[in-house]
Amino acid sequence: MMWLCWILAAVLTIEPSWSSFFIGEFVTFKCDMNEGEDTDWEYQINKDGREFIPYDTNKDYRLTIISTGHSGEYQCSGRRKSSRDTKNSNTVSITVLDKPRVTLTAGTTIIPVGGSVTLTCSVQSSDGWKYEWFRGTQTTFIVQIRDQQNRDIRVSQGGIYSCFGTRGNPVYATDISDDLPVFHGVCMWWVYALSLHRWKGAEL
Repeated sequence: MMWLCWILAAVLTIEPSWSSFFIGEFVTFKCDMNEGEDTDWEYQINKDGREFIPYDTNKDYRLTIISTGHSGEYQCSGRRKSSRDTKNSNTVSITVLDKPRVTLTAGTTIIPVGGSVTLTCSVQSSDGWKYEWFRGTQTTFIVQIRDQQNRDIRVSQGGIYSCFGTRGNPVYATDISDDLPVFHGVCMWWVYALSLHRWKGAEL
């Protein structure tokens, strides 16, 4: 009688499963030997082919990202306690960036009469972001726009808009964007008409 046996490969995953991280964020390495019980093994994390975290009984390791030097190729090695046999996982690549850039743009900053315009808040690394939106006017303080966490929003009110991005647990936040003035078309026409009237009056 012939017995067939398949040995499943070890697997390394990360949470969150983003390819890019920023200084100050966290990433958790999760190592699974896919063989026996988790307690049968000791676990080591390697970076770029060298030991990064020495053997330990914990299969998960949470890393606080403190520099761009944490960019690299990571791999998990398992060592069976009973036999000292070892097993290596796949590699996972992460890139660490210094600081996220947030940009606020609009197709047009003039709201047509009875209409609206679309504003877009974007972060250079787009995975997992939610967005906080704010609006202010010359006569009011800046207030948060509630129930809006999308990358794109449609607005029908003029004002000074800004935004920033958040993601992760604990929450990581970008700096706030530059202000973006948005005007009502009827208001712009009134300003234009008033300035034209004054210009003509000066010639008379």
